[in-house]
Amino acid sequence: MAFVPASQLSGPKPAISSSTQFSGLRRSCFKLEHSPSSTQSFFHQIDSHLRFSSARRSCRGVVSMAGSGKEERDLVDFGKMILLAQSDYFFVGGNWKCNGTKDSISKLVSDLNSAKLEADVDVVVSPPFVYIDQVKNSLTDRIEISAQNSWVGKGGAFTGEISVEQLKDIGCKWVILGHSERRHVIGEDDQFIGKKAAYALTQNLKVIACIGEKLDERETGKTFDVCFQQMKAFAGRLLLLIDVSSLVDYIVTNMVVNWDDVVIAYEPVWAIGTGKVATPQQAQEVHVAVRDWIKKNVSAEVASKTRIIYGGSVNGSNCAELAKEEDIDGFLVGGASLKGPEFATIVNAVTSKKVAA
Repeated sequence: MAFVPASQLSGPKPAISSSTQFSGLRRSCFKLEHSPSSTQSFFHQIDSHLRFSSARRSCRGVVSMAGSGKEERDLVDFGKMILLAQSDYFFVGGNWKCNGTKDSISKLVSDLNSAKLEADVDVVVSPPFVYIDQVKNSLTDRIEISAQNSWVGKGGAFTGEISVEQLKDIGCKWVILGHSERRHVIGEDDQFIGKKAAYALTQNLKVIACIGEKLDERETGKTFDVCFQQMKAFAGRLLLLIDVSSLVDYIVTNMVVNWDDVVIAYEPVWAIGTGKVATPQQAQEVHVAVRDWIKKNVSAEVASKTRIIYGGSVNGSNCAELAKEEDIDGFLVGGASLKGPEFATIVNAVTSKKVAA
């Protein structure tokens, strides 16, 4: 079956801002001009930016310079160092879902430990709950651990659930929330997922927030509507529906409090585990629309620095082309993450984005 871009389907379409400037891997946040006669000014600008951004994670930046000779080469090298230190990294997560045994996971961890991974990529794997401790104790510190789900609040008499506090206690840094299998198989709705995300963030557990449309929703032109509605639940933009008397409680329990700790994963449901992959253009189109939604509903700064990754039958063969798209900041990988060498290939697809730049 042929899939058409959301922009060619009926239904309301978002206005995509064209004002944002881009340069290669990083979305421009500041621009430093240099000429051979202004070395001191150049370093003053660098120092000022470092001081300003030291208290927060900065936006993607680009340094542009004009000049020649050794001075120019030194400045270029320094600029590269600044970009590496200041920019958001490519992000690749491996969702192992309900797969694996102690033996197979030991083999997978061994493969990951021996893999050569590009330095400028944040790498996370999400084992089944019962194997998290095994993985944490044997996996290289280069790779962080995520849970696949968490409870909406503190632990207690909630049979079968896992609390955020328990996840942190065993070393988890991340949790995947809103995955389509939790939405459409388990039956979790947008507001429940939003509450879980808000609670995790208040406890300093970072969130991979999943959004995405089903096939019938794409074919009827509802891709953007569905994704934006799911984003609203994460962002806590339903205040008008809340009674004033419960407003404070709602803000505490339902609003994203720190976007620096959120990665958005766009995963079209029709592409998860089906072998059908959104084309790079289809994925890019939705990523741009989601980023524009964040700009309009949260802030331009958050839109610029939030990583939006793609998931849906990503593998070693298609990751390079997907990675070249400007607004694809990484991947959430399912089946291919169970194969160490192939997962490493996907992580290293960041090199395709650098080449494209």
